[in-house]
Amino acid sequence: MIIRSARGQIYTMLQLKSRKLIEMKVRLLGESKVEKLKNSFVSRPRMSLWMIRAVTILLLWSCFVHLMALGEMWGPRFFKGWPSCFNHHDLSTAAELKSLPTKIALPPKRLYQNNGYIMVSCNGGLNQMRAAICDMVTVARYMNVTLIVPELDKTSFWNDPSEFKDIFDVDHFISSLRDEARILKELPPRLKKRVELGMYHEMPPISWSNMSYYQNQILPLVKKHKVLHLNRTDTRLANNELPVEVQKLRCRVNFNGLKFTPQIEELGRRVVKILREKGPFLVLHLRYEMDMLSFSGCSHGCNPEEEEELTRMRYAYPWWKEKVINSELKRKEGLCPLTPEETALTLTALGIDRNVQIYIAAGEIYGGQRRMKALTDAFPNVVRKETILESSDLDFCRNHSSQMAALDYLVALESDIFVPTNDGNMARVVEGHRRFLGFKKTIQLNRKFLVKLIDEYTGGLLSWDVFSSTVKAFHSTRMGSPKRRLVIPNRPKEEDYFYANPQECLQLLDEPLRVI
Repeated sequence: MIIRSARGQIYTMLQLKSRKLIEMKVRLLGESKVEKLKNSFVSRPRMSLWMIRAVTILLLWSCFVHLMALGEMWGPRFFKGWPSCFNHHDLSTAAELKSLPTKIALPPKRLYQNNGYIMVSCNGGLNQMRAAICDMVTVARYMNVTLIVPELDKTSFWNDPSEFKDIFDVDHFISSLRDEARILKELPPRLKKRVELGMYHEMPPISWSNMSYYQNQILPLVKKHKVLHLNRTDTRLANNELPVEVQKLRCRVNFNGLKFTPQIEELGRRVVKILREKGPFLVLHLRYEMDMLSFSGCSHGCNPEEEEELTRMRYAYPWWKEKVINSELKRKEGLCPLTPEETALTLTALGIDRNVQIYIAAGEIYGGQRRMKALTDAFPNVVRKETILESSDLDFCRNHSSQMAALDYLVALESDIFVPTNDGNMARVVEGHRRFLGFKKTIQLNRKFLVKLIDEYTGGLLSWDVFSSTVKAFHSTRMGSPKRRLVIPNRPKEEDYFYANPQECLQLLDEPLRVI
């Protein structure tokens, strides 16, 4: 009704305006031109009709826009009874747009009286440093000190020059944890000058310490010297007997605070996509690399020249304390990584499909194709990042072992099955992260049990059926399912590692999700 009334008023106004215009022109031009004007007036009603239609359309559009705006304000219930003018495709597209991630609001800063600053120098490989970073953030928070972004190890065997920002998203690290601890990229200028002049204290914390050690012994040093440099950080916080809130903060740093750089994350997603397009995949952390064999003294299956090379390397690194090692004795104790040949037998005995994709999460395998032959014969779809990506894709992280390890870490998290052949830092940290993601299948191989069984099978003492069924039965409860950490008082190296099973932060699959 409103639109019809407006249309009538507009039509009347236009007619009056046209008549007045003609009368004015008659008076001005005289009678001789009246006929000409009358003729021209014949086309006016048609023009007026188009103008009315145009104005009507504008009015209708304006009403529609205002109604849509009101609908946005009042919510979808306002239009609940109206017939929809959108098809299902439009609705699904709208739902997809709503599901896109939005910018997450930063947590409020935690305000506290700053007791000083700690600088941290991490040591070891990527995952050893990862766990150490989680510990140091936790320590800083409960001492009410400011943490300077940790310095990564550049002098270890891998000789990787990567900085923290080359591997981890440093801005996310700082901002996502700001409600717990104050983290800075560098010292304030005044204190930086003091450090340059040597006016600070440096020390390694005691391994496997509890929070009272940091409160009673480390904090007074921070207050005294203003800046404290902790020059070793591996396993400097106990596995057990810590408050639950301390353990949960360690988890929060590990699972939420430490994100890899966007470039590494994107490449990891691409590798997983390539693998997923071909079906399920297993990630094998085959820790049969030269540094591991030399450090551990494990040379089973190596020829004399290789054994000599590994021994020379062990003596070349003075901080590797153990020099004279009985390889066979160590193997029988389950302290050596499985060889590629032993790994092939084990995976086959476990019933792993020979056609499954096996992604090797490791560096260069010692002995090359000669040692890998047994594994690739048993499982022909063995791949590596170097074989499924273009060479140029890896240019940014080539010769940077920690960045390569970060890529393997991401792929290992997403795999259908994760199988480490050694219980090193990557094996344990990935195992714990997969537990956090819903107890994803991780086969925890018992190497002491396996090498004894393998020797009996290869020596003709066991049939294949007995060997395979025994391997399956023994490992049926070692698949990453929920369990309690093994606690051995005063023997932290022998008990279960916190980051392999952070039980304080985990939940059963039928429990509601807890946000850390």
